[in-house]
Amino acid sequence: MSFANTPKPPYYAVIFTSKRTEEDDKGYGQVANLMVELASKQPGFLGVESSRDQDGVGITVSYWENLESIKSWKENMPHQKAQEKGKSDWYSKYITRISKVERDYSFSI
Repeated sequence: MSFANTPKPPYYAVIFTSKRTEEDDKGYGQVANLMVELASKQPGFLGVESSRDQDGVGITVSYWENLESIKSWKENMPHQKAQEKGKSDWYSKYITRISKVERDYSFSI
């Protein structure tokens, strides 16, 4: 996993927590990578961080300049098709949370 290079706050985070179904559809990884590629071309996109554990629980956090850019991404047609595929095949449960990042700090060696 790599860290998103976000600007000085404020900005927004979309936190997508999901549980994969037991069926491991080969198309999932390809579509997930395509969604990151498409999102990165959207105005207002700042970066993404993602991780999934061995039990199929994953958290993806995408960062955005403003609420309008998040809304535009949600309405993106290929993204909507991927969401439908997620509901029908890939996820047994998910929740999306949107929050405003007021402050951040970091450490690295």
